Amino acid sequence: MKIKKSIKPGKQIAFPVCKKNCPATPSTPVRFAIAGLNHGHVDWWFKRPARNDMQLVGISEPDRELTERFSAKHSLDRKLFHSDIGTMLDTIRPSAVMAFGSTFDHLAIVQACAPRGIHVMVEKPLAVNGAHAAKIAALARRHHIHALTNYETTWYASNHEAYRLVKERRLASELRKIVVHDGHCGPKELGCTPEFLAWLTDPVLNGGGAIMDFGCYGANLITWLMDGATPLSVTAVTQQIKPEIYPEVDDDATIVLTYPRMQGIIQASWNWPWHRKDMEIYGATGAVHAVSRTTLRIREGLNSDERTETLPQHRNTPFDDVFSYFAAVLRGDLSPSANDLSGLENNLVVMKILDTARESARLHRTVNL
Repeated sequence: MKIKKSIKPGKQIAFPVCKKNCPATPSTPVRFAIAGLNHGHVDWWFKRPARNDMQLVGISEPDRELTERFSAKHSLDRKLFHSDIGTMLDTIRPSAVMAFGSTFDHLAIVQACAPRGIHVMVEKPLAVNGAHAAKIAALARRHHIHALTNYETTWYASNHEAYRLVKERRLASELRKIVVHDGHCGPKELGCTPEFLAWLTDPVLNGGGAIMDFGCYGANLITWLMDGATPLSVTAVTQQIKPEIYPEVDDDATIVLTYPRMQGIIQASWNWPWHRKDMEIYGATGAVHAVSRTTLRIREGLNSDERTETLPQHRNTPFDDVFSYFAAVLRGDLSPSANDLSGLENNLVVMKILDTARESARLHRTVNL
């Protein structure tokens, strides 16, 4: 499969695609299992229009009440459900697993999957901390599996067009500042399910609050735009604006990343008055603002007027959807580059940024890397 020009090919991943448990032909759906049901994004699979690229063959979830609810809600065969991930993997032998549990659970899922040659895609971020991330990376490399990370913003056409404009067309000349805003009014205010809210607001299971939940998006996008570079320093401020609702974790975070001749600012919050996932990119001679999934505001040239560009709602398959992308990677139709938004190397840098940001906030000072 030819990779769209908006995806920078880059260096190929360092380890080969494991052939164990992989589908026999490109027309065969990838047999995959879901590990965990307490992440709200799991509904993306059940709401997804039918495609012949992936087939759900098993679900691992120890919470019996939760499995009963999902079974009834989506009219699922009870035979799909397993209380233990190891038993499930040995019974159904899937090619891949999608992790929809707490961030803390990601390491245990990879520990179960990697020795069996089963590829894993986790919901963002890659891990609860850098130590877990390093173990995940070591397991992926040792057992030659993909350990990928899914971000909703990876599938935004606006982000990829912004990348093309500033990195390939050099619209803004040299990058000077990237500002990423992410978040919403708060998971409780938003109406997250009790099981989702329970671990999102747990400092162990989530590693923090808004700083982890939404800080990872900005770290992921800025690392991508900076070609995988680690920042020189990280400065972070976290607050509990609503301690009566979120007593154990932060609900607002600002992270400042410094690079040679460039600054990145991540504004992650559970206090926005509307849903936000937008990015501003400023260069020496222009700017691009990815306002939404499909809308860009562009200034090309010094003191230029702003123009608005509207893109198609969806990118071409398999770049429009995490499941299609994962299936294409497993079939060998495409290989993630080292700096891909879902790639392991990018997300190891993301975890370094998040770890350092939490340390900076704790110490109330800038931390140099």
